[in-house]
Amino acid sequence: MPAYHSSYNDEPNVRQIAGVSILPLNARSRGPAPIPVDPSRPDIVDEAIDLFRANSLFRNFEIKGGADRTLIYLILFISDCLSRIAAAPTTWTKHEATKQLSSHAVDAFALPGDANFPLSSLYSAPETRADADTLRQYLIQARQETVTRLLDKIYIDDVPSRWWLAFTKRKFMGKSL
Repeated sequence: MPAYHSSYNDEPNVRQIAGVSILPLNARSRGPAPIPVDPSRPDIVDEAIDLFRANSLFRNFEIKGGADRTLIYLILFISDCLSRIAAAPTTWTKHEATKQLSSHAVDAFALPGDANFPLSSLYSAPETRADADTLRQYLIQARQETVTRLLDKIYIDDVPSRWWLAFTKRKFMGKSL
């Protein structure tokens, strides 16, 4: 059974930076993401959250386009967020998790082309400094949206779902951010 891929791989005229597609986001936060043409269609963040559990079972993933690279990054970020929730010394409430993960979303992180980027074999380096800045802003915006939507999905009655936290033991493609 093959892994699930992004439905945005077939989208025409999508800007690519370092192999990452800059896809539209139904975002509440500000950033360089384009506004979606059809707001009712799930965006890449919704896809990443929906495909996280299924794809986290796979060690191999064939990249079929730039949207898959965006999907891979977001799945690894979701895994990182779930690991932080599970590793907390006390169970975080949704409010505590929102504070902790929102600050984690905007913390400094490695970009493709940096020496400590974990997936450097799958991504190319940004061509210019302006491209690197745009990519960083886009990933921050996507990370912020991911945190907001993920916490809405996994917190039930102010307690994280054990069903979601069980996936912290699995590493998608054997990697982590």
